[in-house]
Amino acid sequence: MKVPYIDLNRSHQELKSELLDAFSKTIDHGGYCLGPDVKAFEEGFASLSGFDRVVAVGSGTEALHLAGLALGIGPGDEVITPAFTFIASAWLAQYTGAKIVFSDVDSTTYTLDPNCIEKLITDKTKAIVVTHLYGQAADMDPIMDIAQKHDLKVVEDAAQAHLAQYKGRAVGTIGDAGIFSFYPTKNLGALGEGGCVVSKHAEVLDRVAVLRAHGSEVRYLNHHVGYNNRMEGLQAASLNVKLPALPEKTERRQAIAERYLARITNPAVILPQPVEWGKCVNHVFTVLHEKRDEFKDYLTSKGVGVDIVYPVPLHLQPCFAYLGYNEGDFPVSEKSAARCLSLPIFPELTDDEVDYVIECINNY
Repeated sequence: MKVPYIDLNRSHQELKSELLDAFSKTIDHGGYCLGPDVKAFEEGFASLSGFDRVVAVGSGTEALHLAGLALGIGPGDEVITPAFTFIASAWLAQYTGAKIVFSDVDSTTYTLDPNCIEKLITDKTKAIVVTHLYGQAADMDPIMDIAQKHDLKVVEDAAQAHLAQYKGRAVGTIGDAGIFSFYPTKNLGALGEGGCVVSKHAEVLDRVAVLRAHGSEVRYLNHHVGYNNRMEGLQAASLNVKLPALPEKTERRQAIAERYLARITNPAVILPQPVEWGKCVNHVFTVLHEKRDEFKDYLTSKGVGVDIVYPVPLHLQPCFAYLGYNEGDFPVSEKSAARCLSLPIFPELTDDEVDYVIECINNY
């Protein structure tokens, strides 16, 4: 048996006629950049997720950039960022001209460790970026306590955490701003790039809405230095087709994760652990193994698609060498990067495929 790590074609074939019909309507009304499809998506995603308002942009990375700018982050500021995450989490500081200050992560959740934050704070610290990695909400209460104590902004990178909650609250609106990505492989994915910003502060969203469209509040009158970060109508149209199924697809991801957790018995494989503050929405199901590369080769030889998410912690990325970090600075991040391996968990997987993955792992 061959089990792909991800297979977008399975879900897209089911929706192909609906997608083509939606694209036809977009072509008819001509709203290719922002427009009625984007407005409908903003309203629909906000309603489904429990947000008051959403501002759609061209990608999750753009959302991070504009959220940082809208919160007033810029040159001379420092931004604390987890060392184990996708690199876009660090672009918020990089793109706004602030200094990136990396922090280690928790060994259970792989999200920002609240116990590591306070010692990194200086009089230049302006914000904390928190990534809800793999669809697992970070432990937000202690992070928010630290932020409030030191008057810091908090940006939630929820690119992988659609519909995730922390103690009953939707991730993204616990801090000062939150972002989501709609890259094709995400739990809710477009047929290209897409993203959005959410916030409990109306002025932050107002600012993002202006910045995404060349800094213009009135057409051809540019009040601010802005960017071309508008969501495309065709991408919004695809998201509007997919949005109603997001709760069901999320439940399927969680069911697959529960099957893995209950039936993988190989003692050498370290499984992700549930946390008391919220159920993971399982964008990725990542295990740890001391001999990860050998384990990966074995599963690949058995036809099981796997991925390494993420193999190099951010403080050791070549592009950040100028910051002066060294191997050993963040041991949990480094150990996680060296041992992590992600298993198939997309919603269209069959139970037989999941059971085959489990059988292969237990036989290793």
